[in-house]
Amino acid sequence: MPQHQSLLTQQKLWKTFLIFLLPLIATNILQNLSGTINTVFVGQMMGVNAIAAVAVFFPILFCLMAFVIGLSAGATVLVGQAWGAKNVEKVRCVVGSTLFMTLIGGSIIALLGVLFAEHILLALGTDPDVMHLSLPYVQWMLAGSPLLFIYIIYTSILRGVGDSTTPLIASGMTILIGVFITPVLIAGYFGFPKMGIVAPAIATIVGYLAVLIFLAVYLNKKDHPLKPDRHLLSHIRHQPELSKIILRLGIPTGVQMVTTSVAGLVIVGLVNRYGSHATAAYGAVNQVLNYIQFPALSISIAASIFAAQAIGAGKSELLNKVTRTALGMNILITGGLVALAYLFSKYLMALFITDPTVVILGQQLLFIVLWSIIFFGASAIFASIMRASGTVTIPMLINIAAIIGIEVPCAYLFSQWWGLQGIWYAYALAFVCLCILQGLYYQFVWKKKTVTALI
Repeated sequence: MPQHQSLLTQQKLWKTFLIFLLPLIATNILQNLSGTINTVFVGQMMGVNAIAAVAVFFPILFCLMAFVIGLSAGATVLVGQAWGAKNVEKVRCVVGSTLFMTLIGGSIIALLGVLFAEHILLALGTDPDVMHLSLPYVQWMLAGSPLLFIYIIYTSILRGVGDSTTPLIASGMTILIGVFITPVLIAGYFGFPKMGIVAPAIATIVGYLAVLIFLAVYLNKKDHPLKPDRHLLSHIRHQPELSKIILRLGIPTGVQMVTTSVAGLVIVGLVNRYGSHATAAYGAVNQVLNYIQFPALSISIAASIFAAQAIGAGKSELLNKVTRTALGMNILITGGLVALAYLFSKYLMALFITDPTVVILGQQLLFIVLWSIIFFGASAIFASIMRASGTVTIPMLINIAAIIGIEVPCAYLFSQWWGLQGIWYAYALAFVCLCILQGLYYQFVWKKKTVTALI
């Protein structure tokens, strides 16, 4: 990559956008697959109790991811702006400050996590039957979490300078390493000792460590502007002013993630009242929705990076064009996937469910909510364009209001009126309202502001 290749130099924005977007979508899908593959190995080779033991870590992981995704969201905006301004030195300062916070935060989380893992698991109400399996798994995962954090932060920052291909290569490598090492360590092939339940955790740690080493070598060899050489490493220190801006941009994203997660738990509680068939259908529908939401979210991430680079370059007149391009891609790509999911809904449900009656139930629920993912995608685009300029608080409050003020109460109310289907009507209503509210704020308040670079 040339030293200053901005994403905005091309004449046809949609073409550059698409070239940048496709590896981003592929990376998100691969990351989701990696978790699925690990779960399959654990379930097939170690049984139901092992699956339960691993599943206990998900809520802990989600809270940790809220911290690291918040940090990466803030850092990516600043990196994008500095890159748009052609200021590589400032890019390195942001990277250094972010990595410093990641290392300190990650080390504290790892240390406290390992020491208090048992208390955390007891607080989560872990079944005593699986505690002996959950505890070592969670301790190993938390011990290795700083590597995961650095991996996520570094690959996000690479996107900020317009490189979405290297994160895709890194993601593919983590999957390949996991697919090879996990079964080897579970079963003790090739003379390795049998590691049991800690095998997937060790495989994860080894995978991230190997990929970080690969990135260091690969980026230095390519003479990438973000290569981790002595110059970049000298910037890994506390930089109070930058830290403040990164946290101001990042914390709202983390808070939003936690709110979404808690609302999800409340809704699962509502679904569980309708019995195991309803819960199974809920799980299958969510899997399908996830794979459609990934492209929608990827479009919003790309929009944020393009917008940040435009602001950094002093070309805020391009923001409208970026928004229009992203919304067009959302209709085209997300809309196309929604249409395919409607056409093949029966087969998609059958991938996750074997009971024919539950397949039909899953289809009915999918039909109610699928179309609204297009509105979800549009709302994410409005929020991400505004975030690129440093406007984060109001879009976050709108998001939380849609979840707490519309989705959760309506799910409760509609389920009283229309049963299980009512919960999905509430989802659809929340997505549409969220889109309208973000769109109105974007159009009538944010667009009237003067947009200037944050650094």
